[in-house]
Amino acid sequence: MPAAFAPATVNAIPTSLVTPEGLPALMRGLALPARTWLEAQGFGAKAGQCVTLPSSEGTIGAAIVGLGDANDQRRGRFLAASAASRLPAGIYRIAEAPPGISLDEVALGWLLESYRFDRYRSQSPVKAQLVAPDGIDATRISAIAEGEALTRDLINTPACDMGPADVEAAARTLAERFGATVEVTTGDALITANFPLIHTVGRAAAAHRAPRLIDMRWGNTGPRLTLVGKGVCFDTGGLNIKPGSSMGLMKKDMGGAATVLGLAHMVMALGLPLRLRVLIPAVENAIAGDAFRPQDILTSRKGLTVEVNNTDAEGRLVLADALALAGEEEAELTISMATLTGAARVAVGPDLAPFFTDDESAASAISKGGAAVADPVWRLPFHTPYDAMIEPGMADLDNAPSGGMAGSITAALFLRRFAPARYVHFDIYGWQPAAAPARPKGGIGQGARAVLQALPDLLNL
Repeated sequence: MPAAFAPATVNAIPTSLVTPEGLPALMRGLALPARTWLEAQGFGAKAGQCVTLPSSEGTIGAAIVGLGDANDQRRGRFLAASAASRLPAGIYRIAEAPPGISLDEVALGWLLESYRFDRYRSQSPVKAQLVAPDGIDATRISAIAEGEALTRDLINTPACDMGPADVEAAARTLAERFGATVEVTTGDALITANFPLIHTVGRAAAAHRAPRLIDMRWGNTGPRLTLVGKGVCFDTGGLNIKPGSSMGLMKKDMGGAATVLGLAHMVMALGLPLRLRVLIPAVENAIAGDAFRPQDILTSRKGLTVEVNNTDAEGRLVLADALALAGEEEAELTISMATLTGAARVAVGPDLAPFFTDDESAASAISKGGAAVADPVWRLPFHTPYDAMIEPGMADLDNAPSGGMAGSITAALFLRRFAPARYVHFDIYGWQPAAAPARPKGGIGQGARAVLQALPDLLNL
């Protein structure tokens, strides 16, 4: 979990954020011994560079954190965050920052840098605590950091401890905290309840890892927001088994479920005036005698038939049933999040969260929201001419069209066939491949902060 903000105290260490451009002015304001000390340390205000200055009593009297130059700031995010790991133990307060630097981003980055996943191995906690800077909404920043920590924890937990039942338990814990309700349909009950695709994908798993549809609701008034998250807790690829190199990170294939639960935490913790519904089809795509097969033709909840041309394209199948359910009680906005295709990662890399929508106002709001809160997103097209690629002829739809072209787009078009009218789909990666400021290597939320920022415009809150 991320560290909380430290309580305000008169003894908090004043901390200056500085760029190379602003360093000469800062130096002129320092006494000669402090200037000499900075020069001896080779401090140049490079991004993430930190130095402390002693007080007359020999304690830490001040800290200075480098932000880098304009090019660093264009290329990076959360540039001050590494100070949380590099500064000595103490309570720090931001005393000075250059114009245009977002203190919201500084504060959030500090908390996110403090995240540690210590379930299986003890981790040294960050000892440099930050007092919430003046002018920020500390409650909002804390809620966002806690939601992101939940997402990271869920993704980082290996599949042996994060199966469908464990995703359900996480949803129930979250619901209990905020007074939400949860209904779960499990195992063969999915057939009776008409969730055939969810059952088919998950039926080969062991009994204690049975497939399920998790349905959480919160709020009694306001516009309706439905979040749908792909909860494939491990993806072997099914009978079209993945090679080992592709299976290694498949514990993160429930990253969509983890992200919508993190976003739900943010929404509920902030008490936003809306009615929230979270739908998670939680399954394990396992291999056994009753696993579904290539060339099977399945009938979905919506009645559309699907020809299975690759059992490794299972995420869109379980999402199809969940989206069909969402459409039966259509919300003002429905958003799905899924680690759906490798094609999305190839197209935009691990740092950007691509999204699809036909709603121009929603696209604009989400893009602006992402830019405002350092949560980069990128719109990809629902390119309708490609619909023919997902129509095999023998069934209504093909879950894995051949040819290898436009894989993320064709997957999104497949989901659109089942989704309500006002719909946004995120095809996220959900993993930070190399450590960066505020983002340790491992599971990570993508798109959630952009959506949260955009919600007032998306739902007229």
